[in-house]
Amino acid sequence: MTPPLLKVHGLTKRFPGVLALDDVRLEVAAGEVHALLGENGAGKSTLLRAIAAALKPDAGEILLAGERLDPRDAPADRQARGVVTIYQEFNLVPALTVAENLYLGREPRRGGFIDWRRLNADAAAVLQRLGVDLAPTALVGGLSVALQQMVEIARALTLDARLIIMDEPTAALSGREVEVLHRTVLALKASGVGVIYVTHRLAEVKAICDRYTVFRDGRYIQTGAVADVKVADLVAAMVGRDIAPAKRAPRAPGDWALRVSGVSRSRRRGAGLHDLALGVRAGEVLGLAGLVGAGRTELARAVFGADGPVEGVLWMGGDRPGLFRSPAEAMAAGLTLAPEDRKADGCFMPHSVRWNLSLPSLDRFRGFGGFIDDRGEAAMVDDFMKRLRIRAPSDATPIGALSGGNQQKVLLARCMALRPKVLIVDEPTRGVDVGAKAEVHQILFDLADAGVGVIVISSDMPELLEVSDRIVVLHEGRLGGEVARSDATEARLMQMMTGQSSTPVPAVH
Repeated sequence: MTPPLLKVHGLTKRFPGVLALDDVRLEVAAGEVHALLGENGAGKSTLLRAIAAALKPDAGEILLAGERLDPRDAPADRQARGVVTIYQEFNLVPALTVAENLYLGREPRRGGFIDWRRLNADAAAVLQRLGVDLAPTALVGGLSVALQQMVEIARALTLDARLIIMDEPTAALSGREVEVLHRTVLALKASGVGVIYVTHRLAEVKAICDRYTVFRDGRYIQTGAVADVKVADLVAAMVGRDIAPAKRAPRAPGDWALRVSGVSRSRRRGAGLHDLALGVRAGEVLGLAGLVGAGRTELARAVFGADGPVEGVLWMGGDRPGLFRSPAEAMAAGLTLAPEDRKADGCFMPHSVRWNLSLPSLDRFRGFGGFIDDRGEAAMVDDFMKRLRIRAPSDATPIGALSGGNQQKVLLARCMALRPKVLIVDEPTRGVDVGAKAEVHQILFDLADAGVGVIVISSDMPELLEVSDRIVVLHEGRLGGEVARSDATEARLMQMMTGQSSTPVPAVH
């Protein structure tokens, strides 16, 4: 009987005060796409790091094709055995070409010098195997996130990968890029490569995975065939509790909370913006859709005053100040932004939950002599932690120690503490597990019910269809159309996102 490609048995790992893995197991066959599922904090990342030799387990064993792997291995040893991990944060050098990244440190040489012709030819062959239309001489720094992901996968193939671990591979991708990635994963499967696929998007599991394994609270829960399980049953296994769907009271939108028009910016950095106009009303959730590079994040940052110079006019509450010149000016007027990349732009990872949540609001607690009212600040933080169900040992816990969902809730609490009139939230549930996702949606609904104008940018079309009252679509930095939630479908949004059709956008008056 042929042994599985990967067998993990009895793996246990303890950190101070935490049992991260408790006697877990996992089996992956060659030519199989195996989903590893669980909420944030379930132990998935710890297991993946153990398989990649990025950490050493306290007990248990890992076998590759029936051969026990040495627990003293370094990551390079596992890579040499064909175990390759593709993390959410890419391990690429932007200033180098695609070919140079594929063979970095392993360049073919001739006469002591790099053989550039062979390097580029070998890279072209690997890219062709994946069906990726990409020049080996292209600079990686100029590629989209989706193409950078293809470069990471191609690099894995140059390492003769037998097992590829993909950690949230579609978290930064939109519809069309996801389809490309799925085709690539299925091509890997057809060539006999085993794939461990970690995702919170259960529709992807049903689309491309053969089997699944669920972890919860560091323990193995179950394994099965994807074809034999319902999504609702996967959710129940992952969370071990009932998830109340986000609910929203019927409400007619109020007056315009924010309007912008003529927003334009040359393509200095990121996507260009071309004469954009949109608005959000008080109590409304406006969805903003588009492919990667369509200009969604660039528009949000331009309106927030984070990227300049940008042409355009902005109205808030009847005022006509022009576009904000800085985020501080925007926040003073009642506009705040929860950014796309919470780790790089939103959260200060070494600092505490309290520090992250209260920092922009400290002036409210500044008393005589400029001193901070610690009791008032602590009471506010405690109130938000209870209201938003932020799970942390205390407000002194470093935010970097929290799950992605709880980090996102701290970021939203920080925005709420500013008492905004308008909130722009960019990718609100990226990397957030299924349980926390419903809680984040409820927070957005509660803000809208309180009269805040909410703009949601998301690459997850089902999310936009679930939370939005209206959806505006961007295509290559231009307005691609607008559709009411009652008339929106994924197919219709995709047509507008790819420029195949458009729905006229009503004038914002």
